[in-house]
Amino acid sequence: MTVIEKINEINEVVKEIFDFTQTNETIKADFDEYLATIGGRNIPLNQMEKIFLPYIFERKINQKSILEMFKEEVQTKNEKIVESFLHTQASIFEIKKILKNGFELYNLINEKTYTVLSLTKMTNFRGVYAGQYIVARIFELDGEYYVIEISSVLSHSQKEEALRYAVMKLVQTPRLLYLDNPEKEEEIKTTIADMYGKFTKAFDKDIILTTNKHADDIIGAFNEGEDVDLSDKGSDIQNYKFFHVKELDNNYSNFLENSMGGFASHNETYDVAVIFDEKNGLYAIPFYETFCKIFEDKNAVENAKACVEYFLTNASIPNTILERVSTQYPNFMEVINEIMGTNYTFEELIKTYKSEYLKNKIYSSATVLFCSNAFSQIFDYISTPKPQAPAITQKVGRNDPCPCGSGKKFKNCCGG
Repeated sequence: MTVIEKINEINEVVKEIFDFTQTNETIKADFDEYLATIGGRNIPLNQMEKIFLPYIFERKINQKSILEMFKEEVQTKNEKIVESFLHTQASIFEIKKILKNGFELYNLINEKTYTVLSLTKMTNFRGVYAGQYIVARIFELDGEYYVIEISSVLSHSQKEEALRYAVMKLVQTPRLLYLDNPEKEEEIKTTIADMYGKFTKAFDKDIILTTNKHADDIIGAFNEGEDVDLSDKGSDIQNYKFFHVKELDNNYSNFLENSMGGFASHNETYDVAVIFDEKNGLYAIPFYETFCKIFEDKNAVENAKACVEYFLTNASIPNTILERVSTQYPNFMEVINEIMGTNYTFEELIKTYKSEYLKNKIYSSATVLFCSNAFSQIFDYISTPKPQAPAITQKVGRNDPCPCGSGKKFKNCCGG
């Protein structure tokens, strides 16, 4: 089969999936609501693809993606293509080269270079150049990679923004660092094994109960290989209470700055467990001791149900943390079911709330960031003081050389 024939088949499957979203009553109602939410109800059909593609790849209904529902309900002769769609990579890439029928892209997240084919004519990418960054989605089919969606383009001067985006995606989905990159996963495994040995040797255990006021010191000293005196860094929580910590609500714009501020910068005091999981890496778990206290005396914990819900629904808390607590407290499921009004077994609980950890190997975000080149680079950006534009004391013409010495015209430099 030629490349053109394969591209035609791929585009045919995309059309089949679109038709499915318009004929399946449940999905059509959800899609219409989705369009209304983003203000796209009256969008022309020729622009629908920009909205439709993110929808089918990212939207879930009753814990199932649109693609999973399509695969289950529609018989298609191109099942292999649908399966490829289920394993797309959404990332940010640096354009290394513009090719005759595609691009050479460097994935800032998993640190791997791809040659990808375009599903449309390259003339559609006028204004896209080598050195720019694109937020895109690619997939592999029969040993070749294709780009199915480009949602935004950043200039070469927006490298800091590109790195920020890459790091934020890693925090949300740590496995993106080693997705389709087995060499990177081996590096992470080696790092975890080495750090676990150092952690248990330094502290003689794999868990330290402390508060947010001391957690940064403990983690920082460990990372620097310094001796840590824990005698004054234990948890001294007297009244166990779960509450919302607004500083943990990191978003794209403030995540890195908040991270540099650390737990200690948070206004209120709460317990934190620094845990080194032998298989998955380093975790700092807020309210861990409060959560454990529920299984000793749930009436002694204020907002116990909210605390349980936090541990069940927070995607950054892995199934292994729940396993650790359930091993420590034999009444774990009894208390969980009583508080939540359910009748789960432990296996059913994990399948319901931590299914992603059953489907994929997910290392801790702290360990993943430790191994990420994008994080190292953006950390340097943030920690390095930005040069200040010189004060302009004399009158400078817009077309005169800029007084800062850059060699540019004033209007294109400090005068801008």
